[in-house]
Amino acid sequence: MLEVIKEEAKTKEEALKIILSKTQLTEEDLFLKSEYVEGKLFKPSKYIVTALKKEDVKKYIDEYIKNLSKLLNIDIDCEILYTNDTYNVTLVSDNNSILIGKEGKTLNAIQTLLKQSLKEAAQISLKISVDVGNYKLKKMKNIEREVKELAKEVEKSHLEVSLDPMNSYERRLVHNIINEYPNLETESFGDGKDRHVVIRYVEK
Repeated sequence: MLEVIKEEAKTKEEALKIILSKTQLTEEDLFLKSEYVEGKLFKPSKYIVTALKKEDVKKYIDEYIKNLSKLLNIDIDCEILYTNDTYNVTLVSDNNSILIGKEGKTLNAIQTLLKQSLKEAAQISLKISVDVGNYKLKKMKNIEREVKELAKEVEKSHLEVSLDPMNSYERRLVHNIINEYPNLETESFGDGKDRHVVIRYVEK
């Protein structure tokens, strides 16, 4: 379990000062969330500051993967790096295909379950990205290459193109790529698993 530290005070600064004194850490070592509570009759207003140790979050993720390894009966090593406000978790196994699953569905499920578990334990929303053998990185590069090729075709033909259904992260990648083309625009259509992106030409 993660140790969630909470302190109340009249100001955020006061509450944070108490937390730093208790933990003997700096702000850079902690995830922080502050909440303002409006005062009521006979109760003054206050700030509630919630804190998590970044090192504890890393240990939680590592323990989660160890438990996953036992459940799947697969030896899984993991590398956890905190960069760009995101915990990047890379899994390494002799059975990468099992961890990835068909079209990455198992990998996406692992990431979703880890996120949910961490959110419930931490009480603070944290960014988590799980990859296996650079599967996501390779897939993103393939999508980028394909979208750029399609963008050139749409620019020449002026005919719109519908892409295959994608998850939200992949659709966002497509939108960002097409934003670089002045005469092209994107729009998402469909619901759930059928949600997909359409690339179309626009006159400027």
